Amino acid sequence: MFKTIVALATPPMKSALAIIRVSGQDCFAIVSKVFSKDITKIDKRTLLVGKIIDNDKIIDDVVVAVYKGPKSFTGEDLVEIICHGSVLIANQIIELLLSKGAILATNGEYSQRAFINGKLDLVQAEAINDVINSISKEAKQLSMLSLEGDTSSLINRVKTRLADIISLIEVNIDYPEYEDIEQANKITIISFVNEINGVIKNLIQDAEKAKIIVNGINVAIVGRPNVGKSSLLNAMLGSEKAIVTPIEGTTRDVVEGTVNLNGILLHLFDTAGIRESSNEIEQIGIRKSKEVINNADLVLVILDSNGDNTAEDKEILDMTKDCKRLIVYNKSDLSKNKDKNKICISALNKDFDELSTAIKNLYGISEESFSHPALNNARQIGLLKKVYDSLNKAKEDAEKDLPVDLISVSLLDAYQLVLEILGENVDLDISKEIFKRFCVGK
Repeated sequence: MFKTIVALATPPMKSALAIIRVSGQDCFAIVSKVFSKDITKIDKRTLLVGKIIDNDKIIDDVVVAVYKGPKSFTGEDLVEIICHGSVLIANQIIELLLSKGAILATNGEYSQRAFINGKLDLVQAEAINDVINSISKEAKQLSMLSLEGDTSSLINRVKTRLADIISLIEVNIDYPEYEDIEQANKITIISFVNEINGVIKNLIQDAEKAKIIVNGINVAIVGRPNVGKSSLLNAMLGSEKAIVTPIEGTTRDVVEGTVNLNGILLHLFDTAGIRESSNEIEQIGIRKSKEVINNADLVLVILDSNGDNTAEDKEILDMTKDCKRLIVYNKSDLSKNKDKNKICISALNKDFDELSTAIKNLYGISEESFSHPALNNARQIGLLKKVYDSLNKAKEDAEKDLPVDLISVSLLDAYQLVLEILGENVDLDISKEIFKRFCVGK
């Protein structure tokens, strides 16, 4: 059994109320030593009003929520003390509980115990942190689907189908004399892999979209001087963050800002105009621009819609040819003939609807993407891609007519990887590495 842990579950700042969370096998006994009522005999969820007392000295009037394990967040006995939101009072109560036998919780230890005690799988546990860190309602909505178990259900279906085919192979190997059992032959295995990898391919595509919705896209805005890069940044942010003047080379450093563009977070980087310059400060800005281009998920190359490409434009187009990019034509308000095959905007008039649509189309994000459960972090997506590869290996082995017991090795690898996504075969050290990224009270 784990020791009883205590931590502040609300931010350490002045507020109306603060919540102190206590969890572990001795938590009822420890809290009873400082609470005006004995809670050691409580066997169901209960809410009590009383006082926290230290040697006959009242620390605070509190509300105590008692949760009897396993019907609690952590799966063990758990108490939440709701006190007045003074940092001093909260610290006094925590110090008092520590003196009675509790220990301070580490980052994510409550969620880790919930995971270890089977209250959450690893996808759900990671979603807790994602919900807390969400910076858009769309990202929060996706994380809530994972927290509620909808995403895990998709992975559990893959797990069940893998278990079915592996079990069939094992039965065929162990009981070859039973003729009434379905045969796990080459055709059966190839058909299975084609079916399940079709499902996994869709899961990976959905996961890549969800990752973008949760984390956003790093977008570099590049172009020659005075083409409208800073004006576009300001228009998209809805504020005058970047200085705009008719003077070439006004932007010397990278200017950053984040905007929620129809559900997609764009982390924008307005760069210095790229050109040949003898000005040392401008040269530094241009070098930074090139660094931003190399690190960007998406590059927006801004051109003037009212003229032919200059030598500087051509250099920038050549420089970004291997990048994921969109070529955007600014100053469309001054253009007499708009080309329907081009992305035309007017930063001056804050008209960038075509750009918004182009970004969503580029990443294949539709309205359904915001409400469809999906894996959404690098760990989960990386493991799912390995599952796909292991199944393809099984298919290749089947096509080569290798013995079924050898083919099953790759199927078992795929199955173990699925378990790892859900955290069903993750050792304690790996889970600690994941949970230490949480805040203390979680």
